[in-house]
Amino acid sequence: MPARFDANKRFLTDLFAGPFRGHAVIMDPPVAAASAPGDYSTSSRPVRDYLDGVLRDYEARVQWSEKLGDDAVPYARLLTHTAIFAAAFGCPVHDFEGSNAASRPLVTTAEEADRLPDPSPASGALGRIFELAGLVRDRLGPDVPITGPDYQSPFDIAALVWNKEDMYRAIYDTPDAVERLISRCTRLVRSFVSEYTREFPQAIHSHCPYYWAPPELGFSLSEDEAGCLSPAMFDRFCMPALRELADAFGGLFIHCCADADYQHPPFLRVPNLRAVNRVFVRGPHATVRDFGGNAVIMVAWSDLETVRALLDLSLPDTRWLFNMPGQTIDDARRTFAQMREWCPRTD
Repeated sequence: MPARFDANKRFLTDLFAGPFRGHAVIMDPPVAAASAPGDYSTSSRPVRDYLDGVLRDYEARVQWSEKLGDDAVPYARLLTHTAIFAAAFGCPVHDFEGSNAASRPLVTTAEEADRLPDPSPASGALGRIFELAGLVRDRLGPDVPITGPDYQSPFDIAALVWNKEDMYRAIYDTPDAVERLISRCTRLVRSFVSEYTREFPQAIHSHCPYYWAPPELGFSLSEDEAGCLSPAMFDRFCMPALRELADAFGGLFIHCCADADYQHPPFLRVPNLRAVNRVFVRGPHATVRDFGGNAVIMVAWSDLETVRALLDLSLPDTRWLFNMPGQTIDDARRTFAQMREWCPRTD
């Protein structure tokens, strides 16, 4: 990779866990066409059919960043639908035309949940991720960063495996059974990340939005069920897994698109919380207030008017990462020039 991308790695590492040298601006290219329909992780097609699409997307990101000079570190995206870990437990996956695949629940009772076999972290749908990553490494070499799948939190995985209405009743009726399933989901995620990183040391574990972060700072997951739980329930059913994973891998980057500003205090108790990506259901003020000086606030696919408004809300210690949407090259150049004026970078 060009030396400029090494400088970007140092800049982003500092953004997440070092001296502040400016807000990050990452410009997405237009989406590259997939080389095969569906999601490679659960498709019946050979994994190799999906390789060309991953390579085209990577090359597009390299060329886009070289043209614009933004803060990106290009990587090969092996992202999946959100059901990948539920599928590993055996959940059937339904493909929607024109949209992402989704899993269907597998169990409805505590007894059924307890009888589920523990999945292997490197077989079935998860094994297809290893297979595609190996093909990408063979073509691009061992130094190009590659992603893992779309990581869901252990609680969110359990809420896919266990029919959600029944699981939320079980939180009251058989809470120990819910905790047992969450613990097994935690074990699966932890085993997968460990084995995947061991096999592919260049792997990064970010998924939403699109950014590079050094793997030693942790990995990214979605905690989207947070808005369905009280703070006490979140502490009991979610926090043990988040703490375990943060301790195991050096930190967490949390995506949460729920109406869950009231869950910011427990988020802040996650060891080495590196960054948050929140959907501003009730506006950005609570996120800016709560995470300024505590974690980078990552904002995905906004326009310049929104970015300017967010920057005007910044506290003295707020750190931003802006992942801007795909545009034509001329529009992208204009957007980035304005963003760099607002977000100067010190090297």
